[in-house]
Amino acid sequence: MSFFGNKRLIIVLVGLVLLISVVGFTSRERESLTWPEMFFKDTFSWVQGVFYRPAQAVSGFFKEVEDAYSVYEENKALKASLDQNARLTAELHDLKAENDRLREQLNAKESLKLYQLRFAEVVARNPDTWNNVITIDRGLKHGIKKDMAVITAKGMIGRVQSVANFSSTVELLTSYERRNHISADIQTQQVVDGVPTYHNVSGVVEEYDPQERLLIMRKIPWGQKIEAKQQVVTSGLGGVIPRNLPIGYVVRVEPDDYGLTQTAYVQPSADFTQLNEVMVVERNFSISPNGEVIPTNPEGQTNSNAAGTVNSSGTVNQGTPANGGGQ
Repeated sequence: MSFFGNKRLIIVLVGLVLLISVVGFTSRERESLTWPEMFFKDTFSWVQGVFYRPAQAVSGFFKEVEDAYSVYEENKALKASLDQNARLTAELHDLKAENDRLREQLNAKESLKLYQLRFAEVVARNPDTWNNVITIDRGLKHGIKKDMAVITAKGMIGRVQSVANFSSTVELLTSYERRNHISADIQTQQVVDGVPTYHNVSGVVEEYDPQERLLIMRKIPWGQKIEAKQQVVTSGLGGVIPRNLPIGYVVRVEPDDYGLTQTAYVQPSADFTQLNEVMVVERNFSISPNGEVIPTNPEGQTNSNAAGTVNSSGTVNQGTPANGGGQ
């Protein structure tokens, strides 16, 4: 037993001596490897390559999935940011446009201090009757009456056709179904003996030409000198529409079919494609069918239901506010 035990010990010692010798031999600087080293190195390299390539492919796949998900999340965040930016830009443009319209209305209110103005918003405009009528959010409860003039900050757009308690229908000047004519004046200027003189030439705005987008003013006396770019305003002779509301500017003048009067084609001052906020104008008096002048508000009293009206002194009367419109 001791022999075999010593034999194993001797074998272990010999193996250690050989291992140390090999390690010492291989640790030195050499120009080439031994054939066992080359064999084992090539074998391990091949085995490593067999397992490394699939592992690298799997690792690359999951890395690409992670990168794609990161790009997706980043893209979604950028799209949300762009959508929000577009929404904020649209709101900013809308607020700027509304601010410009309100400034124009404020200037118009200052120039029409002699009349009561009731501000309203356009709440409906049917595409089928786009050029005929609009609906505003003011009615009988706000002092609106039939045939009152309706304007924007740039000029007259029509008159009230029908009135409900909280809304009204406005017939536009561009309506091809319009039956009520508007008495108007062309403000002309002539130079006599070197002195400029101003003279109003009367006529009637009767219809609208949708092809040329021009109002047609007839019954202009023959012989009156009418030129382009002269302003057309309401004359106030109809009994309901106030005087000096801007309608438009003369584009050209032609003789009528019988050569007795003249016909003027007028470019409207108001933009009928953009009707958002409007003003309903009430004059301080009306004319009865027998020609009698009737004060709209007897003894100078203003309508208590009118919200944000302007009296003859130019001050604003704060009445009962109504929903849906600015004051």
